[in-house]
Amino acid sequence: MLQKGDTAPDFELNATPDQKIKLKDFKGKNVILAFYPADWSPVCSDQMALYNEMLKYFNKYDAQIFGVSVDSFWCHLAFEENRKLHFPLLADFEPKGAVSKAYGVYDDEVGESKRALFVIDKAGKIAWSYLSPVAVNPGADGILDALEELNKK
Repeated sequence: MLQKGDTAPDFELNATPDQKIKLKDFKGKNVILAFYPADWSPVCSDQMALYNEMLKYFNKYDAQIFGVSVDSFWCHLAFEENRKLHFPLLADFEPKGAVSKAYGVYDDEVGESKRALFVIDKAGKIAWSYLSPVAVNPGADGILDALEELNKK
């Protein structure tokens, strides 16, 4: 798993059928990547709902959050609509798990992303990372602490 100080690997993933998100387009902004196993699972649903509630706090630190899983963009769109999410979910779908693998958080045994968080600074360096047990919602405290540290610089 990538650690503090590592350069965040660039990627290009679909958020919708006709919208791709490139990490490099967010240089100059803090980025939060929330890797998670699957849409619709109870823990993932709670975790993404929490981040949806935290958007105003993330915005305060000039941070954009993205959820990332190996589900397709069609699955993400249905999940976003059902859960009324207001941030993009990115499909690490094909080649399956390529971005999760680049960040060191792909679970080969089950074919899903592990539950992991990364805060990437405005220069594209990882400022904080955390690997959570798959059955545990990691919450937002670590993210907010990392953003607060970046804000002090």
